[in-house]
Amino acid sequence: MNANKPSIMTRGIGVTFLDFNRLNNRIAGFPQYNPLKNRIWTLSFGSMHVEKNFVSQFTVTGGSSLTGNRNKKSSTLRTLGAGIDFGYDVIPSKNIMVYPMVGLGAETFHAVYFKDVNAVDFDAVANSSTVQNNIRKTKFVNSFFTYRLGLGMSVKSPKDDGSIGLQVGYVSGFQEERWKSAEYQNLNNAPKDGLHRFAVTLVFTGGKMMGMGK
Repeated sequence: MNANKPSIMTRGIGVTFLDFNRLNNRIAGFPQYNPLKNRIWTLSFGSMHVEKNFVSQFTVTGGSSLTGNRNKKSSTLRTLGAGIDFGYDVIPSKNIMVYPMVGLGAETFHAVYFKDVNAVDFDAVANSSTVQNNIRKTKFVNSFFTYRLGLGMSVKSPKDDGSIGLQVGYVSGFQEERWKSAEYQNLNNAPKDGLHRFAVTLVFTGGKMMGMGK
């Protein structure tokens, strides 16, 4: 694509696959909870800049496994993260980009567990703070600093300066991290997990970022 172009907005929708095996193995010992699923649906927003075939992008991503029911035994996994990536367009074309990428980022995950409360009586909840606490959701959090490897491809729209493309990538934490309470408190004997996830994202670009680029 054209060099020296302004920074443009990016929007993406995708799916990422990961397993927090040690957390799931520990939760398996508590029959009131369901283990986490290994798939998260994601939405992202950011900016991309291309300068003489060098590509840089900043992306904020949020996601959810879209599982979990507040009334039934279930679980859901939610995430929020950001990353900056650098790449190089290896295809000398005005309309097509193919660019390997490397980058750094940070991500936080929330593992939320719901109990089956359908059999709990209304009057019991109204009368007892103990019952109230017993039916509340349980949440653990974990955060990672990450490195990112990926490959992107995009095709310019014939009608405007926007494009549609696909990015695939691998994201890993630098080290294993302990799961913490919902208030980010350290817990004794908490399981540790590493972050290793694969992502596929459909990316749409278009619209200049004000005050960025030339």
